[in-house]
Amino acid sequence: MKPMNCARTLALLAPMLGALLFADVSAAQTPPPSAPATLPSEMPAQLTPVSDSFDYVRRDVMIPMRDGVKLHTVILVPKGAKNAPILLTRTPYDATDLTTHEHSSHLGPSLNGYDNALEVILEGGYIRVVQDVRGKYGSEGDYVMNRPLHGPLNPTSVDHATDTYDTIDWLVKNIPESNGKVGILGISYDGFTPLMALVNPHPALKVSVPMNPMVDGWMGDDWFHYGAFRQMNMPYIYEQDGTRKNDALWWTSNYDDYDMYLQAGSAGELGRRRGLEQVGFWRKLLDHPSYDSFWQQQAMDKILATQPLQVPIMLVDSLWDQEDIYGAMAVYKTIKPKDTNNDKVFLVIGPWHHGQEIHDGSSLGAVKFDSDTGLYFRRQILAPFLAHYLKDDAPKSDVAPVTAFETGTNTWRRLPAWPAGCPSGCTVKPTPLYLNAGLKLSFTAPAPGAASFEEYVSDPAKPVPFSGRPSHPVGFANNVPWKQWLVDDQREVSGRPDVISFVSDTLTAPMKISGQPIANLIASTSGTDSDWVVKLIDLYPDEVGAQQEMGGYQLMVAADIFRGRYRESFETPKALAPDKPLLYKFALPTANHVFLAGHRIMVQIQSTWFPLYDRNPQTFVPNIFWAKPADFRKATQRIYHAPGQSTFIELPVVTVP
Repeated sequence: MKPMNCARTLALLAPMLGALLFADVSAAQTPPPSAPATLPSEMPAQLTPVSDSFDYVRRDVMIPMRDGVKLHTVILVPKGAKNAPILLTRTPYDATDLTTHEHSSHLGPSLNGYDNALEVILEGGYIRVVQDVRGKYGSEGDYVMNRPLHGPLNPTSVDHATDTYDTIDWLVKNIPESNGKVGILGISYDGFTPLMALVNPHPALKVSVPMNPMVDGWMGDDWFHYGAFRQMNMPYIYEQDGTRKNDALWWTSNYDDYDMYLQAGSAGELGRRRGLEQVGFWRKLLDHPSYDSFWQQQAMDKILATQPLQVPIMLVDSLWDQEDIYGAMAVYKTIKPKDTNNDKVFLVIGPWHHGQEIHDGSSLGAVKFDSDTGLYFRRQILAPFLAHYLKDDAPKSDVAPVTAFETGTNTWRRLPAWPAGCPSGCTVKPTPLYLNAGLKLSFTAPAPGAASFEEYVSDPAKPVPFSGRPSHPVGFANNVPWKQWLVDDQREVSGRPDVISFVSDTLTAPMKISGQPIANLIASTSGTDSDWVVKLIDLYPDEVGAQQEMGGYQLMVAADIFRGRYRESFETPKALAPDKPLLYKFALPTANHVFLAGHRIMVQIQSTWFPLYDRNPQTFVPNIFWAKPADFRKATQRIYHAPGQSTFIELPVVTVP
């Protein structure tokens, strides 16, 4: 490079070199960045509600059990309470939610809803205690559906009986406002736990009130009825047994549940598609479709049959309980013989759906009762009964051993025992009501020479709906008709060719039944398995002036389903002999009903009740949960009404001297 060109190049580069030199010096002189600016949180480290104006004091505590597990318990003490008794409910349904129906300074709105008999609690001045059972919501430990007693089904040292004992022991020692007396009550699952409390009860437990309790999940409560699986409870199992806080939710795929269950084929296949086999209780159901030791050893009526009768108990039964219609009466029949002085076992029978006794009981669906039967129960029966055992200064209770609402006449009856048609002098006589030729019902047995049977074709591809379509999920939301389906008008299905109806002549005088009707069904099927649904119905007159919509109404008084494979043994299923008339004998739920003059009696028989119950494939398979599409076949069903092969319903008819 020539010297002249180098000089010129340096001259041109000088300003740039100076700029770079200056930039380096400036950067060296800049102070380090300061800490980022902050905007302080407005939330306190812990918010303490100011509740001085509340009419109650709320305490959330963790009560230790004998194995070290702590159970979350909500205690609501009325402001100023002294020597007050405690009303306890143990629940898997969230103690916080059940005691905070409204965020209110008043106890009434806070408790207004499930599972609180509101007037009794408020007007009685009780300390209200609601506890999450082990493994649910705020409680520690492992959850097991209807956790069995310590024994073959539960090798641990703890169960609902021990947890109740430990809870009561803590409550009476740590609630200074109490008088040391505790009553336990609740509905459904919350009614199952008061039954468990009767096993080795704590001395401070003075009374138990199981309302619509879960008792035997196979014979006739939540999971099966005489072997037929109640598949619409699958969402409940998924949510209740899937997570501690029920935050994994079953999802819809069809607006009409009828379509969802039908498209899946079998209940087992639907469970597989939804991942239900991750849930422990579902796997137990799949493994125990028959009435084996798994079910027998945890049936509460059988358990209480072995226990001494130490604590007064009031069993509450609903005549149209769509969930647990079996349990209360089963326990009553088991333990009442122990009540030799007729002063420890009490029974209330009301015209309600499941849990309606703590709500308005003026009507159920289209059926009206002329008064608020729920309020009557709470104020006139439950309140004085609890006060008698729990309050130090309460007068002696005048509650009858049995208080039963008589549907038809809409009258409460005070009775000495059950079944009994009236306070004294009446007898309950088992009386056969025969199915006859020509679709007639009569108290006269079939005569020779008439047609010997009626028949229909049962097609599993077109099962009979248990309620009007679209069929909606199980639940109690405002738009879900679940709670009233047992009083649905059966005209919706009576015209189907696969539903057969027998009708009596018009009654010229009232006829009362009190007790359990017994189906004595002589039937055959062309298949090798079959379900039989029997419905005892009050058929209203063609026109009813006082309530026009009841004209011709078909009201189920008692109805149930029986899975044919269990005809000989509930424990061991057996294929049916095709086309052979066989006897199927089973009890229908309890009734306390008057068929009024001008009404008729109807009996309906069918072979599907869908989608509440899973479909019987009508071909014998080892486990119906896993029936394949090819197993589901049409079958010709025959109902016999001939001499020597007489189908009849044994009615518990009340006779007056």
